[in-house]
Amino acid sequence: MCIAVDGIDIVSTEAGINELAGQHLDQQSLTHAEWDSQVDALKEGQRRHYRQWLMEKQTSATTPMSSPLGSLASKTMNSSLSETQGPLLQESFTIHLGSQMKQMHNIRIMSADVMDFCQLHRNNSVNADPQPQRLQTALGLYSNDLCGLVLLTDSNIGSYASTGLSKDFISVCESSTEFHFNNVADQLETVKQTVKEGIAWRKNHSNKDSTHNFLNLTSTEQQSRRSSTKYLQTGDVYLTHHSNLADVHVVFHMVVDDTLRSNDINSRHAAILGLRNILKSACSCDVTTLTLPVLLMHEMTEEMTVAWCNKRAELVFKCVKGFMIEMASWGGAELKNLQFLVPKGISEDVFTNLATMLPSIFRVSNPLVFKASPSLSHKNSNKSKNGKNKKK
Repeated sequence: MCIAVDGIDIVSTEAGINELAGQHLDQQSLTHAEWDSQVDALKEGQRRHYRQWLMEKQTSATTPMSSPLGSLASKTMNSSLSETQGPLLQESFTIHLGSQMKQMHNIRIMSADVMDFCQLHRNNSVNADPQPQRLQTALGLYSNDLCGLVLLTDSNIGSYASTGLSKDFISVCESSTEFHFNNVADQLETVKQTVKEGIAWRKNHSNKDSTHNFLNLTSTEQQSRRSSTKYLQTGDVYLTHHSNLADVHVVFHMVVDDTLRSNDINSRHAAILGLRNILKSACSCDVTTLTLPVLLMHEMTEEMTVAWCNKRAELVFKCVKGFMIEMASWGGAELKNLQFLVPKGISEDVFTNLATMLPSIFRVSNPLVFKASPSLSHKNSNKSKNGKNKKK
């Protein structure tokens, strides 16, 4: 193709180049379809093998390491962990929330890539298998301590319509076989069909508003009201379930837009209300460990100055604290571990400011230590001696 393009009007024509490009595209599509078919057949075979193993061992006492997942993990148990190093910047706190019945929560703020919670780490060797992370995730899949992750996305749903970070997430999910749930493409297709019903309900509900109230809105608000009846809007959340990710069972996909780049959002912003819905869903579905982006951004940008980061983090901290106090009255599972995720690449000074702000907003549990002064101890000893002398 390069030779044909360089030699246009000499050894090739424009029509010939177009025909050659079409042939390359057809060949690429055919090759891609063949590889997809082979991968799907391999995954289906692995699912059958895993199901057969479960049916054979359901009544016998077997150790987790005897499972197909365990055999993969045992090969890499003693391997190098150089690629699984934790985040360089992190701080942990223990807090108590509640007015009467106080509940203890573990809170951590860290700087890391959001994909680190999803990507199964592999060794540098050619035939390397996933590390035991996948086995640990699978063992906790049907427990009452599930792990959730908030992933910011756009309004597009589907493996082919997704872009940016959502596309990377789908690639991570498709890099290994999903044994327990439908694959991520089928889950997103189901969500896409279900969302149509929700949008239809929102449209009917919006039509009940009076024309007078609609005309009182500004042009921007009217445009937003019209678009909300056609697509997902900021703050909407849909869920996917996974057993083949590193540290996540449930992913909360929250729809966001460019308004989050502004420094003027408040507690009534749709994304903040979306976090409230996520915490409520986590409380109802036994999700006891939740990771969410404290700046409502997954990557650092130019407008994210020190003042911008401090103001955004303070808003999220205060709102999440209020939601957690409110969550105590909802019932359901208790959120034991809450992780605030800061974009990777943030400066240490900004991270230190955020880590210092967190215990000032949340009530950190610090033990009270009482020390008896030497003079007081001496007086008490003298009193006891005088009392004994009087008795004598």
